[in-house]
Amino acid sequence: MALNFAQKEAIVAEVAEVAKSAYSAIAAEYRGLTVEQLTKLRVEARKAGVYVRVVKNTLARRALEDTDFACMRDGLVGPMILAFSQNDPGSVARVLEPFAKEHDKFQVRLIALGGKLLAPSEIGTLAKMPTYDQAISLLMATMKAPVQKLAATLNEVPGKLVRTIAAIRDAKEAA
Repeated sequence: MALNFAQKEAIVAEVAEVAKSAYSAIAAEYRGLTVEQLTKLRVEARKAGVYVRVVKNTLARRALEDTDFACMRDGLVGPMILAFSQNDPGSVARVLEPFAKEHDKFQVRLIALGGKLLAPSEIGTLAKMPTYDQAISLLMATMKAPVQKLAATLNEVPGKLVRTIAAIRDAKEAA
């Protein structure tokens, strides 16, 4: 279906707006996948807060022009599906990595994070990145650990004294 100029402008504006608020992006080749498979991908992506869209490469290049994902523009060749992470940097990879393993014809071509291109093989690393809540809890646990150790050490001094006195008392009673 041919798009008129207004429709093309709307697509470029929509993708550009999503890209400006996204944390990371992945472009993957979907040649050979069925409509059912792509629909399944879209459903999974929607659940995870990932924006997925098939966009003509020329429109995608224009949409990505003034965003952190401008580095992807030269690699957009062939039938590509764009996926943008809206919640945290790893959510797009957590959706696409298992899908790519399940479907051999789905191949990740470009990964962008923070204005830099990553190798497609690094999708696993990106998928393992913690969510915002997980990162905060890891940070809090790291900050809390030294305080807990100090409290345990300070509590151990009187405890050791009490155990020593109890051992002396037991030794005198036994004698």
